[in-house]
Amino acid sequence: MIELGVNIDHVATVRQARRTYEPDPVIAAALAEQGGADGITFHLREDRRHIQERDVEVLMQTVTVKTNLEIACTDEVVAIACRVKPTWALLVPESREEVTTEGGLNVVDDKGRIRDAIEKLRGQGILTSLFIDPDLEQVQAAADLGVDAVELHTGPYALARGAQQTEELKRLKTAGEKTSELGMRLHAGHGLNYANVRPVAAIPNMIELNIGHSIVSRAVMVGMRDAVAEMRRILDLVA
Repeated sequence: MIELGVNIDHVATVRQARRTYEPDPVIAAALAEQGGADGITFHLREDRRHIQERDVEVLMQTVTVKTNLEIACTDEVVAIACRVKPTWALLVPESREEVTTEGGLNVVDDKGRIRDAIEKLRGQGILTSLFIDPDLEQVQAAADLGVDAVELHTGPYALARGAQQTEELKRLKTAGEKTSELGMRLHAGHGLNYANVRPVAAIPNMIELNIGHSIVSRAVMVGMRDAVAEMRRILDLVA
């Protein structure tokens, strides 16, 4: 069965638009669990544009499924992760100009900094994952660092149409095969929605999908519990 990680960042995005106390991502996380989420994902950005340190603290005290904290390879947020000890730390690239994460980590050219972050996290018993593009060289570089998983960036697949989407899916399958061969867990995420998720979920050895914006968007219309349960049903159809 494919594990579903629900990213609650955009609940906090709505809250921060007014700098108020609602909607609370902590409540959203609890409802996501009730809907069938296997994990809760949240990204503590350097500029704190959505998730705040208060959210991280309370989520770590209240979430009963696994936690997946997305962070950049900076001393400040790595230190916070080491203190709160999520189940997983997902290292991602980060730019203050971007609206959301626009691409994968360049592990090949930035091994030293990434290795330092991994060693600190691993020293606290935290599982580590790298958000990378579906590129074989990047997969190999991730394996060289000894991470527990890679999360393949599905953004280009989600944005593509027709033959181009087929090609992007092929890239994901090839990178997924290499990931499994090298002994890492295979995760994927970014831009996945109710219409395009099944082909990615059906990739051999896929273990976990992390989905946020589409579920939160759906929840605005039907409620978080039903939104997560609906995604759960789609994934349960995958053999």
